Amino acid sequence: MRGALVFDGGTLILYDVDEAATVHRSFRWVKARWRCEAHHYRHVRQWLRELPSDSSIRDRVPRWDRLTLRLDDARSPHDYQTAALRAWETAERRGSIILPTGAGKTFVAIHAIQRAGCSSLIVAPTIDLLHQWYARLVNAFGVEIGVYYGGEKLIKPITVTTYHSAGDLVAAQGNAFKLLIFDEVHHLPAPSWGETALMSPALYRLGLTATYPEDHEQVDGRWRVADLIGPIVYELRIDDLVGTRLAQYRTERLRIDLTPNEQTLYDQDFAIYSSFFRARNLPRTHGPNWLLELMRLGAIEPEARRAFLARQRIQRLLATCSGKLATLDKLLREYAHEHILIFTEHNIAAYTIAKQHLIPVITHETKAAERKQTLDRFRSGTYPAIVTSRVLNEGVDVPEAKVAIVLGGTASTREYVQRLGRVLRKVGNRQAVLFEVIARGTIEENQARRRVRQQ
Repeated sequence: MRGALVFDGGTLILYDVDEAATVHRSFRWVKARWRCEAHHYRHVRQWLRELPSDSSIRDRVPRWDRLTLRLDDARSPHDYQTAALRAWETAERRGSIILPTGAGKTFVAIHAIQRAGCSSLIVAPTIDLLHQWYARLVNAFGVEIGVYYGGEKLIKPITVTTYHSAGDLVAAQGNAFKLLIFDEVHHLPAPSWGETALMSPALYRLGLTATYPEDHEQVDGRWRVADLIGPIVYELRIDDLVGTRLAQYRTERLRIDLTPNEQTLYDQDFAIYSSFFRARNLPRTHGPNWLLELMRLGAIEPEARRAFLARQRIQRLLATCSGKLATLDKLLREYAHEHILIFTEHNIAAYTIAKQHLIPVITHETKAAERKQTLDRFRSGTYPAIVTSRVLNEGVDVPEAKVAIVLGGTASTREYVQRLGRVLRKVGNRQAVLFEVIARGTIEENQARRRVRQQ
């Protein structure tokens, strides 16, 4: 048996190998060729090496480069960063590293690239983070870095892309990269994102996150991270680094009361909303996906639509209730000397606060240039505060911020940890503080209690 193993469109194909031949168990006979997902390359490669000499199959898959990279960074890794790197290397350079926000995950990844010494593809969740990675890599290695997304497509031995664009790049040139890095790897279980890892023949894989996906987030058609890039190889939590590498912090939950009129409106809509999902027992029948089921039913059933609309009104009311806005006003006055990040659950609340307090706002509607300008002016102190919905939850460097105000208790455990992480980067001996403002006797209080039990 003599043939060739080729990478094509995210798959491995055996050419000039008969259907009757004995091949690796990953292959299936499809359209007159033996084919499998490129993800299996690590095992197929080992199978090729074990074939007898008279049955050789040429391996034409790798198109990656060996790199000699010099770090233009005098900083040495902290002990825990070195331990994380060693754990990843011991696991054959496959697996996820879980470190709190502000603990230097990007720094660890840069050292992983330098130590692996090979072509690398970094996948980031947003264009802003793509540009942040680009700047860090250029500064670290002093070489030309590729970027691949809707606005620019330049491929280099070290390239940064987004989850949205990675599939196209990997399908076309996935065999150009031996190391595949997923930043904020908790996004990877999504069906379309996980396929990127499935289509890549990369031998080395690294996942980075502060909030690894829960088991229920990796079922029902979603990918398991460990199956795609390897197991968790190293993990530290916030409290493991507080006081040494992260800022000391405190959290305070501030409860406010709805006004009589707000309470009446809340009770009316909650009765409509709760009666439906309790009657259908959606949390039991659909688990974490019960809200998606409510949305689906809302498109075909009038009662479900009434319940869904009632839930939306509840969220708007809780987002802009007068007690929260009054509490925010007091906190802004009390911490006027600090850099403050204000998080809301909804854009309507963000724009309301921005208008009332003349505070710049960043939402998913904010253009890239305006967002960069706003963050730059926040870092310089020109803007003492920023209000945002959920778009600053991940990855944005704002070490100057030491006060976070979260208006609402409906955030998930992941969102809560991410928002706390925004103010934990250590700057001198300054203490960070996170205020969570919730409405007493509402769904916010119940969800906040559940989140505490999960932490």
